[in-house]
Amino acid sequence: MKKPDSRFSTVMLIDDNEIDNFINQKMIEGCNFADKVYVHTSARSALEFLQNIERNENFPRELIPQVIFLDISMPIMDGFQFLDEFEKLSGNIRDGLKIMLLTSSINPLDQQKSTSIPAIANYMNKPLTKDHLSNLSILA
Repeated sequence: MKKPDSRFSTVMLIDDNEIDNFINQKMIEGCNFADKVYVHTSARSALEFLQNIERNENFPRELIPQVIFLDISMPIMDGFQFLDEFEKLSGNIRDGLKIMLLTSSINPLDQQKSTSIPAIANYMNKPLTKDHLSNLSILA
């Protein structure tokens, strides 16, 4: 039996919690949300990955993530700091890329701040669920 087509070719998870990343990756794969899932346990490594793509003009476009699930609370570089640096990337990387804040934060200021950042397409609370992914299908 042929596997149905995924909604996206590539997504990225950015969360310092490896267990959350594992669960979220399995949810994405199980719901056939994406063909490929890049997993980063730090915002810095995810940013460096995107910067490396930006520097390599021959990088296949289909390998650039179309969706990033980003945690807010992380050491060294938090989600909002990542977004500040993300805005400095070229349009070749940013265009068409949707960022979903996926967080355990219950701080209303985080949600309020997220509404002022154009790169953020959605704010959702952990854990990532089948319903979350179904609701995001309108992005495809």
